[in-house]
Amino acid sequence: MITPSESAPNSRRRSERSRRATLAAALDLCTENGYGKVTIEAIAGRAGVSKKTIYRWWPTKGAVLLDAVTELVVSDTPFPDTGDIDVDLCTHIASLVHLFSAPVAGPAYTGILSEVLHDERLARTVNEQFVIPRVALVYARMRRAQEQGQLPPDADLPMAVELLYGPLYYRHALRRPLPTEERVEAMVAHVMRALRAPASS
Repeated sequence: MITPSESAPNSRRRSERSRRATLAAALDLCTENGYGKVTIEAIAGRAGVSKKTIYRWWPTKGAVLLDAVTELVVSDTPFPDTGDIDVDLCTHIASLVHLFSAPVAGPAYTGILSEVLHDERLARTVNEQFVIPRVALVYARMRRAQEQGQLPPDADLPMAVELLYGPLYYRHALRRPLPTEERVEAMVAHVMRALRAPASS
């Protein structure tokens, strides 16, 4: 015998299906047509949901695509902890290069970055949802390395994070060639040497 709870549709499951369909549709459209041609109407049509459903969760297409890119970054670029901070930084930065070079995440994130220049609300969301948590993840990994004696106790970790990751986002935002694996390794080695150098008197 089917109970009422078994026969009734699961609204939470249905909402999650709609959310995931929306994110996938937004990424597909961005890949196919470019960020500038993506619209909420097109996303709704591709996802098979109403515009009202989309606006219930996201205020703009930029917010939709930011959620989609954030999920890709979180799932595809976890920060490893092998016990060797230099190796782990190379692995993590190389995984970001690979993700931003891909035809799915790369164009979407470039479009988001262009939109934050004139959308203050999206800019705040990018920082709160994407940038700050990712920086905190890197900083926490470097703090563990510092506690393990791999980095000096007085090392300027926030500065190191900017030096390591800033070039990647600068190149991506300006559509310059992203660093090769060898270039990533050289960049990490250079920053880590500076981080470990004795402070000048």
